[in-house]
Amino acid sequence: MLGATGATGRQVVAAGSERGHDVVAVVRRAGYFDGVTEAVWTDLADQDTLASVFAGADVVISALGGADKGPTSVCTDAISSTVPAMVTAGVSRLIVVSAHGVLESHDRSLYAHAVWAGVGEKMKDKELMEPLITRSDLEWTIVRPPALKNTPAIGKYQVDEHLPIRLWDSIGRADLADFLVQEAESPRFVRGYPRVRR
Repeated sequence: MLGATGATGRQVVAAGSERGHDVVAVVRRAGYFDGVTEAVWTDLADQDTLASVFAGADVVISALGGADKGPTSVCTDAISSTVPAMVTAGVSRLIVVSAHGVLESHDRSLYAHAVWAGVGEKMKDKELMEPLITRSDLEWTIVRPPALKNTPAIGKYQVDEHLPIRLWDSIGRADLADFLVQEAESPRFVRGYPRVRR
């Protein structure tokens, strides 16, 4: 699990663990999680460490987000190492959280205008990240949610590749985590771009 210590990543680690999966949380410093296997990865360019971490895994999930303000390349840099590391480790399934409003979904909608005005640098990072995934031979899924909220899970949300995203749409991180774990368990959107919202 990449981005395990972030707001969404913590929810994914919890959801996966609660469902009985052997989750490995990739962290910059050990000691963040209790009862969850941690793997320390301090250099985003270090493919060898990642390949070692991924060995024997069924799926890699990334919920990396990057800095809230200013230029960021966390997603692009991490995925630049993740894809070849997965190939080395023999792992083919990759699920990545991106964002609605990236690439072809950057349309003239009010939502796209608002998200680019608010977190444009993060959106640029995800736009550079996605082609690194889609050019690979991995069995990838790129999830494009709208605004993420720190709200309790309600267990009800909509998922579709063509789901309309309106200015007021959002998804709780706990519900997003539920979808990510379900997609890891039973793939529905291999080489697809599902949108998920309440």
